[in-house]
Amino acid sequence: MNLVIMRHGEAGWHTLDQQRELTDAGRLATAAVARQLADSSWRPTLIWSSPLIRAHQTATIVSEILNCPVQEKPFLTPDDDPGLSLDTLILESEKNLMIVSHMPLVGSLSTLLVDGHRHGIPFMTSQAILLDMPIVGPGCADLRDQYLP
Repeated sequence: MNLVIMRHGEAGWHTLDQQRELTDAGRLATAAVARQLADSSWRPTLIWSSPLIRAHQTATIVSEILNCPVQEKPFLTPDDDPGLSLDTLILESEKNLMIVSHMPLVGSLSTLLVDGHRHGIPFMTSQAILLDMPIVGPGCADLRDQYLP
């Protein structure tokens, strides 16, 4: 499986956390990263998104540039257990997948897949990484690339 993990774009702070929307800068940075993915040799065929507005807006921008569908997944919110995401990935038949979510989940899921632990790494807003996983499991992924706004 090839997997891109992306943190949502920059969002405003003028409302409740669940209702935060992308800023103009967040939209531009997300589009820049999506164009980098479009220019790469790898593209997702499906995007999983957190149901929170800022992540869904990010996934929609990427989807429009890469021409692939978005599915909301309730287990991709900021404080969800990365183990649940891993369990769902193990059952997923899609081989070219992208996840758009939040910190700390994107950081802890990334380290779980690459190193087998959940300590987490920081992600900038709109940052994405590409993982190659011949076998989906803890510590089985290799970091292939990263995309920065």
